[in-house]
Amino acid sequence: MSRALHCRNLILAFLFAFTFIGCGGDANRNPPPAPNTTDESAQNSSPAAPELTADGKQRVAVVFSGGHETNPIDHGRPVALIGPALGVTPETFREAFSDVRPSPGGAPPSRERAMSNKETLMKVLAPHGITNEQLDTVSNYYRYNPSRGEMWPTRPAKAVAIVENGVVTNFEITDGGSGYSSPPVVRVPDVDNATFEVQLSFGKQLDKNGSVTAISVENR
Repeated sequence: MSRALHCRNLILAFLFAFTFIGCGGDANRNPPPAPNTTDESAQNSSPAAPELTADGKQRVAVVFSGGHETNPIDHGRPVALIGPALGVTPETFREAFSDVRPSPGGAPPSRERAMSNKETLMKVLAPHGITNEQLDTVSNYYRYNPSRGEMWPTRPAKAVAIVENGVVTNFEITDGGSGYSSPPVVRVPDVDNATFEVQLSFGKQLDKNGSVTAISVENR
């Protein structure tokens, strides 16, 4: 391996290690929205007036909120998104990360520790066909600093509820959004005594990973 290539790999390893190891502590399990991302609750605080269909039903804009929870064992890392983005389950990524040694206090790791941590991860991930390049791409995409109020990349979902006589009969998802690590809460204005279940889809396509694919009515 050439000296230039070796140095490049060291730099990538350093960036990767700091991304996943330094971006989330116990106090940041449920990170706040980033200043440059859309807060769904604020966006939908004044929903558009319902539209009427030809058969007299209402089309009401759905209000989404939340959906960015993380598992406490992941210390702020959105593993529900990271694993599928790499093509493995969250459990597999947790297994790979279990022997990683983060730097104390979230400080940037030394080169030796960065290389060691990346080798530890690749020992589990490489058999799944994951390359160094894929690992770096995903780590850079989901890098964020919660102490600055940042969030990993997200896009709010958009949907319309079909309402008949005050009851939701169906949903139409117009944009599934992305970056949801947990199901968001759904509210349909002027519809009471109803709860809704949201289904998410995860995968390697980063701008669609963690998107809303279905909404169903639990209670009518």
